[in-house]
Order: sequence, then structure tokens, then C-alpha cells
Amino acid sequence: MAYEPSEEPVALKILVAGGFGVGKTTLVGAISEIRPLRTEEVLSDRGIGVDDIDGVEAKTTTTVAMDFGRITIREGLVVYLFGTPGQERFWFMWDELSYGALGAVVLADTRRLTDCFPSIDYFEQRGTPFIVAVNCFDGAEKHEAEDVRVALDLDPDIPVILCDVRRRASAKVVLVTLVEHALRTLTPAAG
Repeated sequence: MAYEPSEEPVALKILVAGGFGVGKTTLVGAISEIRPLRTEEVLSDRGIGVDDIDGVEAKTTTTVAMDFGRITIREGLVVYLFGTPGQERFWFMWDELSYGALGAVVLADTRRLTDCFPSIDYFEQRGTPFIVAVNCFDGAEKHEAEDVRVALDLDPDIPVILCDVRRRASAKVVLVTLVEHALRTLTPAAG
């Protein structure tokens, strides 16, 4: 079906969430066709005792509002990506960012797996379709997707995939998996 200019363009909104330093900004940057909008700030003394940097000590910046990227699928169909801030002190923005979202990618780091629980809880409570994408960091112990599912106590219908968000092809698989899951979740079963 070809896009007719008189048709309303379709825009899909996808959130990228997860803990501090898990790779949200990197995922948006790897897949966006435009230079992503980033609200990165240098970590400051204000985060001492507030932000847990165990496991990500080399991190020097943090997202304080959001990341934004765009992918044009075809004429008239665009995906907008919104990376959420990962630190609890910035979570007040999530309600605004999540308004109208098709679904969410919850990024997980197996070195800091508990950091993704707040994101999972947020989307479960709101009935927002989501998947868990385990960002496989260099040097981190490798775990099977099913082991991560068990550790996070996820329902069997929620996809868990392994990825490397630095790589565009891997980020694409993450987004396609989310869209397919959202369509299954949001489309009534034929009966």
C-alpha cells in the first residue's frame, strides 16, 4: 500500500528506559537517522550519595531530561524515540514522556540487574507493552535470556533479548521486537 500525501502521517512513539548507565543514550544514537537531541550533563557533586555509580564508575555524564531520535520507516510513517533519564531524581518526567507511547524498551545490565525493576514496575502498572533488552557489555558475564527472565520474574509473554546497543543492526532488532510485541499485545485475538 503506497502512502498517499492526503493521508495523515503516522507517528509511533517508543520509550527507551532502564537504570543509570545502561545504554539508553547509546541505543537512541545508534539507530536515529538524525543527530539525536541529548540532554547530557556532566556528573556533579550533587549526585554524590544520591546516584549509585557502582559498576559504571567511568561514566562522566548523565541524561537529565531525555534523549530524542527519529527513524523514518517510509513516507508517512515515522518512529520517534524517547530515552528516559535513568536516575530516580529525574523520574518525575516519565509520565509526560510516556504519554501516547506504543511501548517501551527496558534496557538491562546484568551487572546491575536490579536497576531495571523500577522501569518494569512502571510499565506493568500502566499496562504499557514492553520488552527487556539485555545490553551485553564488554567484560560482563554472559547470561541466557531465559535466566534473565527468571531473575526479573517476568511473564513468559514478555520478550527478553540480548543485544549490543552500540550496533545499529542490534538496536534495530530491539525495536522490531518491541513493535511486534506491542502489536500482539494491543491487537485483540481473533476468535
